[in-house]
Amino acid sequence: MKHSPGFLKLVDDAKSRVREVSVEETRRKLETGRAKVIDVREESEWAAGHARGAEYLGKGIIERDIEARVPDKNAEIILYCGGGFRSALSADNLQRMGYRNVASMAGGWRAWQEAGAPAEPNRKVLDTVK
Repeated sequence: MKHSPGFLKLVDDAKSRVREVSVEETRRKLETGRAKVIDVREESEWAAGHARGAEYLGKGIIERDIEARVPDKNAEIILYCGGGFRSALSADNLQRMGYRNVASMAGGWRAWQEAGAPAEPNRKVLDTVK
């Protein structure tokens, strides 16, 4: 997908403040329960397939709903999207909201799939609209 220069500038700015983690680190933390992994893609993308054990809070609602879902501002949260751009923007916003241990998974869903990491198709979307 070709992204506009303005969007890429915005993402680069967010990435300058956001920690990125690898697929392998995300897998380890998800498997051990040390981090909450959240998919911020569109609902249709989530329904087509997502990381096993991840939760869904789309980019359009994450700021609205994160405090109810993850009230502990020290909790480790790893966000991912399709390629790591939307998750970086969302992670930056969560940091602005006071979350201190937020990261974006480098490469996003594409990197997860390329690594052969466990995935689930068609899991019910949780609490997306209130």
